[in-house]
Amino acid sequence: MRAKDAARLSALRLLTAAMKQKEVDERIELDDAQVLAILEKMIKQRRESIAQFEKASRQDLVDKEKAEIAVLSAYLPQRMSDAEIQKAIDSAISETGASGAKDMGKVMAALKAKLAGRADMAAVSALVKQKLSG
Repeated sequence: MRAKDAARLSALRLLTAAMKQKEVDERIELDDAQVLAILEKMIKQRRESIAQFEKASRQDLVDKEKAEIAVLSAYLPQRMSDAEIQKAIDSAISETGASGAKDMGKVMAALKAKLAGRADMAAVSALVKQKLSG
């Protein structure tokens, strides 16, 4: 607020509002995993908005959404490298005893807890599917 950074302030206010809304709606106190889920959801929403704004040729709104993503991303844990993700996938497959595509749900459930906030779960899902079908 003191730095007069309106864009950052706006993004952080949206985040705190989303967190308080979830706490009030569910009558709970959020833990770290739930806060990460809210952050990821907000970032995903902004990415979807960017795609729509680009189709509509609204560069001003695209820039605003990208700025919000940058602010929100700063609060996510550091991303895992591709090698670390592959290692986690291999570990989850061996732990669950997965043998084919039908076991993908088990593997993803195991990975979701380990990788939440640290990897793009859509990309992880594609890698798991590729490994299990190959």
